[in-house]
Amino acid sequence: MDFKTYVDQACRAAEEFVHIYYETMDKRRRVLPRLYLDTATLLWNGNVVTGMDGITNFFEMLPSSEFQINMLDCQPVHEQATPSQSTVLVVTSGTVKFDGSHPHYYNQNFLLTAQSTPNQTVWKIASDCFRFQDWSNN
Repeated sequence: MDFKTYVDQACRAAEEFVHIYYETMDKRRRVLPRLYLDTATLLWNGNVVTGMDGITNFFEMLPSSEFQINMLDCQPVHEQATPSQSTVLVVTSGTVKFDGSHPHYYNQNFLLTAQSTPNQTVWKIASDCFRFQDWSNN
């Protein structure tokens, strides 16, 4: 497969993933950890959360949210960096309003890896880095 086709496939997967991720975050958060690898790392505003139990507990503590995505970018990670593993870097930014707070600007970076089963390929989060971008409030 040529590189342009590979990039196009990666971007389609990223767009589908982002839609699923933020809809799940806002409406069905209890199932959100299913989108993560068991060994995933979450970095949320400088706080490190690792493993499925830690990620599950972290998301249970967050107040309800309304995410608005303003930007989505993606690129496949070169195979030399992740041998024999299809990996995509996904970058989003936008605003999020948590219950009882004003909207915050955010950036979020996901490193997704393809997990193949006999019937399908599912993208799972290996690494997730979320950061508020409210410079004027710091």
